Amino acid sequence: MIERLAAAGLVGFTRMLVGARAHWRAPMPHGQCLYYANHSSHLDTLAIWSALEPARRAATRPVAARDYWDKPGLRRYFSGRVLRAILIERRRDARDGDPLAPAIAALAAGDSLILFPEGTRTAQRLPQPFRGGLHRLAQQFPQLHVVPVWLDTLHRSMPKGARIPLPLYCTAHFGAPLERLPDESRDAFLVRARDALVALADAGSPA
Repeated sequence: MIERLAAAGLVGFTRMLVGARAHWRAPMPHGQCLYYANHSSHLDTLAIWSALEPARRAATRPVAARDYWDKPGLRRYFSGRVLRAILIERRRDARDGDPLAPAIAALAAGDSLILFPEGTRTAQRLPQPFRGGLHRLAQQFPQLHVVPVWLDTLHRSMPKGARIPLPLYCTAHFGAPLERLPDESRDAFLVRARDALVALADAGSPA
């Protein structure tokens, strides 16, 4: 009960701060999804999660960096108990086994995920080349709808290095799920996934 109230409060706060409105540019897919997005702000996770309708939000878990979200206090509470985030260890020297194992387990359990395939935030508007985790998860779970999500203003609302967000209205543009192509190479898939995200940016989002 407390977590439900906390979730409602977090969604309300995020929408008040940056809007976090969902714009589906294609029919909303039914079933398990892997939402992937550009990453320029610590607000990105909250914006996508808050933009989802309640039933989808309840079944969706963000994949996030342990070194940022696993801090004592409210950040750890919200990431663990409210967002149910899957924390990934980015430091190679601190890893114990496969860093994607928690995400694989969550997908196997039926959860949907939010993933930032650049691996880290960037100060640029357009995403950097994607790392291989997106391809690996998509290959291992062929039933997934791999859905690009473009966040259109958060690179200006709370860019890398900023501590206080500017109240700029953000829309989460959800695109069509990626079509699965037989015998597509890892590199070709990652380029095509990034191109689908850039196409959402170029289709009318503010610069």
